[in-house]
Amino acid sequence: MDIAEYEKAVEAFQKSGDYKEPIAFGIARVDRARSDQNRLLQATFAHINYKENYKSAAVYLNALKLSGEPYDISGAEFIASVSARFINEALNLFEPFIDEAAGERHKNVQVLLNLADIGKERALGDYRAVFLFADEAPKTIEAVYLKLYALSSGKAALRSLNLDGSFGILPNVAWIDGEPVDLEWLRENEIALKLRGEFPNIDFIDKFPRYLRHIIPADNTRILDGSKVRFGAHLAAGTTIMPGASYVNFNAGTIGASMVEGRISSSAVVGAGSDIGGGASILGVLSGTSGKPVTIGKNTLLGANSVTGIPLGDGCIVDAGIAVLEGAKIAVSDKEAIEIAKINPSFHVSGEKTQIVKGGDLAGLHGIHYRVNSQTGQMQAFRSKREVKLNAELH
Repeated sequence: MDIAEYEKAVEAFQKSGDYKEPIAFGIARVDRARSDQNRLLQATFAHINYKENYKSAAVYLNALKLSGEPYDISGAEFIASVSARFINEALNLFEPFIDEAAGERHKNVQVLLNLADIGKERALGDYRAVFLFADEAPKTIEAVYLKLYALSSGKAALRSLNLDGSFGILPNVAWIDGEPVDLEWLRENEIALKLRGEFPNIDFIDKFPRYLRHIIPADNTRILDGSKVRFGAHLAAGTTIMPGASYVNFNAGTIGASMVEGRISSSAVVGAGSDIGGGASILGVLSGTSGKPVTIGKNTLLGANSVTGIPLGDGCIVDAGIAVLEGAKIAVSDKEAIEIAKINPSFHVSGEKTQIVKGGDLAGLHGIHYRVNSQTGQMQAFRSKREVKLNAELH
């Protein structure tokens, strides 16, 4: 088959009733529970496709149809077993690109070539072809992991995917050297393992693996402690995650080079050039934000041990040790209100000498410095006069 024949075959299949355009697809290797081989614990994708490579999707689906595997693309998810015949059919269709499948090129072909080699050594029962045709609440472990990969790889924007019910789908497991082991098996074999000196060193117990178990970050991204980033988080190139009090939860992270020494809770997003100081906390949707996700703008500084429960715009500063929450009472002098309104036209200037506003009234505004009067204890908002700049040598 040459390229013209390939294009013709793909076009014909895409026009047929056997094709449906996926939003995401890939081939995963699954980990099974040791106590029940029918129960899955994790799905590892060597390469995922998200809103891209539709011709490759057509090849995969066509090959599954030709291989005789059960074929039903009527729902939001389609998961099929990977067989030697499927691999052969797909590689036949991909024939014009096999010699070019190296480096960054034709990664879907690379996946198939590697699977063909694996199939020469052992059975392929732990591999799945996974397709998502709609962004609905996931129903399977494979679908949850495909979405987490899309988020962590940056192919899907944070907070853009439906993850409803994911916690109920993912099992709580013991993670040992990056691999999941079901707790039931450990309990069943605890006595024998301990008496033989074979009881494993359990790194942690959670539903989610760690980010570095599945993602290779950009060359200028630093993660000084792998336990500080959960899979499903996204770290933009140039981000530094320091050890200690830092943590980045799933469906949260940075969208530009940032310094993180504090906590980015689930659904919180941090803009480029921002600095999350030691022990600072950005609250998540389950921890005091009334269900509203928090976004931190560009070049914003959260001082050490500060807490933020409202969105912050660009160029903001939160002083160390204070909590800027929706219901916090914040004093704004008339002079500062005028300056704040110059870059935030939506902000209302009351004309009073000092107006008292709630933190929620300042949500998302740019260029505000949040401070506490050391004599009165009153939280105050000023027009920020400092430029927040990261140390370029560290990023």
